[in-house]
Amino acid sequence: MRKLIIIPLCLAWMLPIAAREVFPVPKGDFALRTYTALRPCSPILIDGRLDDESWQKTPFTEDFVDIEGELKPAPFLQTRVKMLWDDEALYIAAEIIEPHIWASLSQRDAVIFHDNDFEVFLDPDGDTHDYYELEINALGTLWDLFLIKPYRDRQQVAINAWDIRELEYAIHIEGSLNDPSDTDHAWYVELKIPMQVLQECAHKEFPPPEGDYWRVNFSRVHWITTIQDGKYHKVPSHPEYNWVWSPQGLIAMHYPERWGYLFFSHAKAGTEHSPVEIPALETAKEYLRQLYYQQKQYEMNHGKYASRLRQFKAKKLRYAGRKVPLKIERTSQSYIITLGPGKHLPRICIREDGLLWLP
Repeated sequence: MRKLIIIPLCLAWMLPIAAREVFPVPKGDFALRTYTALRPCSPILIDGRLDDESWQKTPFTEDFVDIEGELKPAPFLQTRVKMLWDDEALYIAAEIIEPHIWASLSQRDAVIFHDNDFEVFLDPDGDTHDYYELEINALGTLWDLFLIKPYRDRQQVAINAWDIRELEYAIHIEGSLNDPSDTDHAWYVELKIPMQVLQECAHKEFPPPEGDYWRVNFSRVHWITTIQDGKYHKVPSHPEYNWVWSPQGLIAMHYPERWGYLFFSHAKAGTEHSPVEIPALETAKEYLRQLYYQQKQYEMNHGKYASRLRQFKAKKLRYAGRKVPLKIERTSQSYIITLGPGKHLPRICIREDGLLWLP
């Protein structure tokens, strides 16, 4: 599991002192984590126990970190995941260390993060639009939804009526549920998400070819509780902790460009597989994403998008040792920034709602 370090462009202009809004931009140097999913070496029984041969031969990810990364202390409870895949499904297993396991929400599609929960985010084509989210608590209550774009780009983006057809899942608890009188060890989540469902809006080849990659992240919401009258109660004055696999750099999961990379291998669990490396193309995409952030701030300051790159002093990207052509096309309410083509670099575009694509 390797890391790609991307240093974000700084906002190059000085914001007016009287600016009333600041667009949230991820902070720090971001280590984008990677994981390679192999194929099962034997059948997997979805029971939450993770004792199948395929799981036993599959490594965990790194431990989760705070959602803001190194800006905040490391989590005081361990969380980690494993992944496998085949033509039928994507398999996800999570280990959530917790001395006091509790859950209260039992209605499907309730706002599950009001309980302690585990969350999955999937964007197969990495364009930050048309992506999937799933949340689950220790009762096994689900909230699955489809998002047409991040909340920063439109107020109503989530389709809550969308359900993952034929989803299989299980919870296993080492300890007890909703019993403050004892000390628990952990709860485990096991998911089998049908590839047929993920294929619907993935805009990618299925099944994934060797070396293909998706953008993926996982989150754990943890609330501080007290015990009163033999029951757990959240501490009202204490905000929740947000712990994630790949750090976001700000308290917001819906920045899909900050999710980690899930690579697909056709090797079976327990066997060697080819090492992975994040393509240099992803660095060019990140450069465009930083220009998108700057356009967001420019529009907040001036009520319109910049029509010239020099208006926010954007520096040209050097790719394969050469500067890459860059231009803006703007209308009264929209824009498209086009990068390239250049040496070994295809043309890449990004628009005002953050959609990124290769024409």
